[in-house]
Amino acid sequence: MTLTLILIRHAKSSWDDPFMDDHARVLNDRGRGAAPAIGAWLAAQGHLPDVVLCSDAARTQETAALILPHLTPTPALQLVPALYHASPDMMLDLLRKQTARSVAMIGHNPGIAMFADGMIGKRPAHPRFGDYPTCATCVITFDTADWGNAARHSGSCTAFITPADLPIFRA
Repeated sequence: MTLTLILIRHAKSSWDDPFMDDHARVLNDRGRGAAPAIGAWLAAQGHLPDVVLCSDAARTQETAALILPHLTPTPALQLVPALYHASPDMMLDLLRKQTARSVAMIGHNPGIAMFADGMIGKRPAHPRFGDYPTCATCVITFDTADWGNAARHSGSCTAFITPADLPIFRA
């Protein structure tokens, strides 16, 4: 059996008010364009999660709200406060409790990038994988029957994309 993990960093957030509480920051215009583009790409590629675990920060919730309408059937959305600036260990603990075959997580750097890197056996050749820019999305598959057996470095990166890779974002 194959399980799929989709790791999405939130879309580009606004820094119009540098004194705003970090948890409350929303997306900027670029982020509001990138998130639905990633949602459309996920749907076109057939990467359809059964459940989406999402940090409860405003920018991750807004990212999810812009991605989910593109996914059919619409996955269950679970807001998970522990995903706000979560460590890779926290993300793995959350993942191992899942029962769905396809799980997406929407989170923050540096945790989401470190988690992606730690779960795959071989890094993709993509030049931006190391810095995992906003709205970057990594699709990882595991040959295991349940998430409790998903071990570090055992996944295969089947796709990694950034909004800049999509035609709508090319200058």
